[in-house]
Amino acid sequence: MADLEVKKDGAVVTLTMNRPAVRNALSMDMRAELDAALHDIEFDEQVRCVVLTGAGEHFMAGGDVAQMNEYLKGHEAEEVEKYFLHRIHNLHPIMFSMRRMSKPIIAMVRGAAAGAGVSLAAACDLIIAEEDAFFTLAYCHIGTTPDGSSSFHLPRAIGIKKTLEMTLLGNRYTAQEMADMGLVNFVVKADELDSECAKLAEKLAAGPTFVYGKAKKLMYRSLENEFEAQLQLEGECFAECAGRRDFREGVEAFIGKRKANFTGA
Repeated sequence: MADLEVKKDGAVVTLTMNRPAVRNALSMDMRAELDAALHDIEFDEQVRCVVLTGAGEHFMAGGDVAQMNEYLKGHEAEEVEKYFLHRIHNLHPIMFSMRRMSKPIIAMVRGAAAGAGVSLAAACDLIIAEEDAFFTLAYCHIGTTPDGSSSFHLPRAIGIKKTLEMTLLGNRYTAQEMADMGLVNFVVKADELDSECAKLAEKLAAGPTFVYGKAKKLMYRSLENEFEAQLQLEGECFAECAGRRDFREGVEAFIGKRKANFTGA
């Protein structure tokens, strides 16, 4: 059985991390499968929205600590450092694909999002979580620092002080607490999570996909750009969108007082 299930339903692809017996802990196989799936999706013009979730009762409980323990038993410090440096860098192409992709990516979170699970959720564009879900960085409890881009995304989403609180204390936070901090977008009842996420994904999949990609680029670059560079980028993105079919459709629909029929082009 694959560590990642890929299901396509119309213009929406759902990626399900599939190791429920270990709370979908991130194996090396899962990393490779997720990297390959995201690469394929990036170039599939029929896909217009991506949902990332976990099988069973949890989103993802971080790295596979049992695997880490087995490696530590037979290796000395220098070998361990080399191994984990390679292991961490091996995760980065996934984050690059998620940031680069024009399609919106939704994290659908139930149960635990722990360690790298928080990192993966934070790397998505939107997060919808059941009210019983919880988030914890937890790295401090095994004596190491965060990875998987959480040190980049969390300070920008919830601020330095709250990120340090999560990092240094390793406490659990409810979905509503994370929404109040600014990381989670939507909190819903547990029995409504699948249906509400499907509605959100379908809405995004029916939108102007090229525009979404440019909007993502604008917002993420704004965190790093100087004022003049950001306004230059605004002009360039608007002009690129204006040259596309969906802009013509959107303008004509607005003038005609009808709903636009976007194709993503």
